[in-house]
Amino acid sequence: MSIFKEFQSWLEGELEAMMASGELPAGLDLSRVTVEPPRDPSHGEMSSNAAMVLAKAAGRPPRQLAEAIGRRLESRQDVRDLSIAGPGFVNWRLDPDLWRKQVAAILLAGPRYGYATAGRREKVNVEYVSANPTGPLTVGHARGAVFGDALAELLRKAGYDVCKEYYINDAGAQVDTLARSAYLRYREALGLGEAEIPPGYYPGEYLKDVGQALAQRDGKKWVQAAEEEWLPPVRQFAIDFLMDEVRQDLAALGIVQEVFTSERSLVEAGAVAEVARTLEERGLLYVGTLEPPKGKTPEDWEPRPQTLFKATDFGDDVDRPLRKSDGSWTYFANDMAYHLDKYRRGFRQQIDVWGADHGGYIKRMQAAVKALSDGEAALDVKICQLVKLTRGGEPVKMSKRAGTFVTLREVVDEVGKGVVRFIMLTRKNDAPLDFDLEKVLEQSRDNPVFYVQYAHARCQSVKRQAVEALGPDVLEGLAETPATSLTDEGERTLVRLLATWPQTVANAADSAEPHKIAFALHDLASALHAQWNRGKDNPALRFINPDDRTLTRDRLALVEAVRGVIAQGLTALGVSAPDE
Repeated sequence: MSIFKEFQSWLEGELEAMMASGELPAGLDLSRVTVEPPRDPSHGEMSSNAAMVLAKAAGRPPRQLAEAIGRRLESRQDVRDLSIAGPGFVNWRLDPDLWRKQVAAILLAGPRYGYATAGRREKVNVEYVSANPTGPLTVGHARGAVFGDALAELLRKAGYDVCKEYYINDAGAQVDTLARSAYLRYREALGLGEAEIPPGYYPGEYLKDVGQALAQRDGKKWVQAAEEEWLPPVRQFAIDFLMDEVRQDLAALGIVQEVFTSERSLVEAGAVAEVARTLEERGLLYVGTLEPPKGKTPEDWEPRPQTLFKATDFGDDVDRPLRKSDGSWTYFANDMAYHLDKYRRGFRQQIDVWGADHGGYIKRMQAAVKALSDGEAALDVKICQLVKLTRGGEPVKMSKRAGTFVTLREVVDEVGKGVVRFIMLTRKNDAPLDFDLEKVLEQSRDNPVFYVQYAHARCQSVKRQAVEALGPDVLEGLAETPATSLTDEGERTLVRLLATWPQTVANAADSAEPHKIAFALHDLASALHAQWNRGKDNPALRFINPDDRTLTRDRLALVEAVRGVIAQGLTALGVSAPDE
C-alpha cells in the first residue's frame, strides 16, 4: 500500500469516528474522498478533498469541515505544516523520516511495487486493433494497438483479470472485394497477364503475395471456375493469409492477443438472429421509418419501413435498423451479436479501442450492450486520434507495397518497437499525435523515450561505479538501509515522486489513460538527471562518496529504487530498460 493510500485509509477511519460520535451525520458516502499530491507543490506534500465532497451532505460549510478534519490530522506526530486552501482543501507536509522510510519499502516490494488489488480479479475485455483483414496494418493502427496493449497491462497491474481480444471483420462486402482483388493477383501469378485493378478494388502490391501463395497451393484449380465457386475459398485464403501478417506485425510491436473472434463465424452460428429474438422478446424491436440522414434532400431519400431497435430507450440519439433494405443484417446487428457474445463469456466490463472515424458509433453500441445485458454490462469506448507521420518535419510518402498508406511494420523496422510504443503514449489517446521519424531517434532530452531509458542506464552506471570504488558488497542489503542521510531537497523530490508511483498506476488504470505512466516516468527521469547534474557542480551531492560509505549506501538505495520504478514503468508500456 502506498503512503497516500495509508493516509487515505486512516482519514476514512477518522471520518467514520466523527460520524459515530455525532460530529458528522451517519452514513456519509466516503467513496469520493481522496488523499493525493496537491497540484501545486508549494501547497504541501499531501492534500485531501474530504471537506469539499462531504460538506453538502454533512450540512456544514467546507472550510469549517476542513478545520475539523485538520484538527484530526494535527494529532498525528508525522504531520507538519497543515493548512486550509481555497474553498476547503486540507494540505499538509510529512515528517522527513516518514518519506525516507519509503525507499526501503519500495526496495522490499521489488517489481510488484505499485501493483494493486482494486480490480478484485474482475473480468475485463479489452478489444483493440480489429482492423479489417484486407491489408497490412498501418501506422494509424499502431496507435490503437499500443494504447490498447498498455491499457490492458495497466488493468492487470490494478488487479483485473484482463482478456486482450481482436475482432476479425471478415463478413460483408469488403472481404468479397478482397477476394476478387486477390483472384486477379492469383491469375497474374499463373502468368495469365498483368492484373488490371478496377476502381474500388484493393490495389496494393501486398496482394501479389496472396496470389502467388494461392497459385502455389491450388495451381490452376480456379482459373475456369465460376465466381460463386471460387469466391468463398479465395476469400478465406486471403483472410487467413493477411491475418497471419497482422499477427506478425503485432508481434513486431510486442503485442500478442489471446483471443481472435471471427465476425463471419458469429453470423453463420446464428448469433445475429439470436440478438433479434432477444430484443423481440424484450419488446425492443418495431417496424418504423427513419428520418433522412443529415445532408440528404427529399429527392435522394426514399423512406422505407425497417426493423428498428429502440436505441433511444438506452441513451442513443435515434433508433437503429437491424436489417438492410435487401433483408440482410446491418453491420450494427453483427456488432451487437459480438458484444452479446463477450457478455456471455463473462465480461461485464468491456473496453473497445476505436479509430478517430468511429466516434459517431459509440452511443448506439453502448445502448446495445446496455439493452442486451439488462444493464449488467457496460461498454467504454476509447477513441485514438490520427497520427501525423513526418521525417524532419516533412510528410512521409506512402508505401509502395501498400499503395495508399505507410505500414506499421515499416515504422517499427526503422525506429524500433520501443520507440514506437513510448512515443504513441506521449499524448492522450484522443489528442492528435505528431510522429517524426528523425526526432524520435535523437539522443537528447527532447526525445522522451531516450531521456527515460537513459535515466535507467544512468542508474545502472552509478551502481557499477560504486562497485568499482567500494567493492561489490556495497550493493548488498540496500533494502535495510535507513536512508537517514537523504536530506538534500533533490533527494527528497526523488523520494516523493517514487512514493506517488502506486497512486499514478491506480489513477492511470481507473481513468484508462496509460499516457500518465509515460508522463510520470519522464518526471522521475528528469528529477534523477537534475540531481546527477547537481552532483557534477557540487561533489557533496554526488551519488558516490568513497569517504562516506553510509551516505553512499543511502544514495545507492535511492538510485536502485528509481531504477526499479523506471524499469517497471517501461515494462508496463512494453519498452526495454537498457543497462547502457
